[in-house]
Amino acid sequence: MSKTVGIPRTLAYFTFFPLWKTFLEELGMKVVLSRKTDKAVLEMGIKDSVSDACLPIKLFHGHAAELKDRVDYLFIPRLISADGCSTFCPKFLGLPDMVRFSISGLPPLLDYRYQVHKGLSWSDFPFFRQVGNCLGNNLQQIGAGYLKARKMLKCFQALQVKGLLPEEAMETIKLSEQKILQDKKEATSSGKLKVAVLGYPYAVFDPFINANLLQTLKRNDVDVYTVEMVPERQLQKMSRELEEDLYWYYSNRVVWAGLYYLSNSGFLDGIIHVTAFACGPDAMVDKLLELESRQRGRVPFLNITIDEHAGDVGLVTRLEAFIDMLKIKRG
Repeated sequence: MSKTVGIPRTLAYFTFFPLWKTFLEELGMKVVLSRKTDKAVLEMGIKDSVSDACLPIKLFHGHAAELKDRVDYLFIPRLISADGCSTFCPKFLGLPDMVRFSISGLPPLLDYRYQVHKGLSWSDFPFFRQVGNCLGNNLQQIGAGYLKARKMLKCFQALQVKGLLPEEAMETIKLSEQKILQDKKEATSSGKLKVAVLGYPYAVFDPFINANLLQTLKRNDVDVYTVEMVPERQLQKMSRELEEDLYWYYSNRVVWAGLYYLSNSGFLDGIIHVTAFACGPDAMVDKLLELESRQRGRVPFLNITIDEHAGDVGLVTRLEAFIDMLKIKRG
């Protein structure tokens, strides 16, 4: 019988899930996801995490707690770097330890260091080899699983560049790519408002913690553009417009995507930045985006700050008022 590996449905899930899932399944494991974020998951996270943690970290604890009694292993890699240049938030680096010492009754953690070294092919392979060795696989199995997983990740990223949101891209990999891409094309209209929704993926794509932000925009005839829809070469091009990069992987990508959308004069109606309360790196990102929005064509800018309070009336009101303002501005 296959052993089960649990993956929390938050944080790096929105960036790396096809990579993790494919690799683990190729090694003969059964991958189990925590359920989608809901009030109970959030409350578990608030109870188990330290009080001064930001919302995403609290939420991760809740997802880990939801999984712990259903799996043989918990997959919580120690994320160091995904590009060889910037690092993840310090809380990402310490996340396995935070979870281990905050939640009782955990199964063994797969918490090896995930680190990419710039300019070196297969530089992240040691991480996969360690995971595979722990799960009892040989080098040939690990290598084959790694190659297939990298291929799946590239497919996932390419689908997002074509305009699919992460969950849509995951479904596309499973189902008919052509059908979903056609549905996406038909749903996109040149006459709709075009709004870039920027932020860390775990804040933008989790509908529970952001009060169903993306669906609210779509209901109001708004086309949504995200960080993940910008081609990698364009992100790297935008990085050269800043005197210095930020320290953090997700922060850099949000800023670069913002510069990319702002550089396409006349394309964008507005920018919404989704940020988590008490996130230190995001405080700098938010101010950078606001200043660039003013300087590059005076594009309307809205900050949406999310926290653990479940009430969404105020957020939705602000969002709908912003949409109304954009419609008036467009005329």
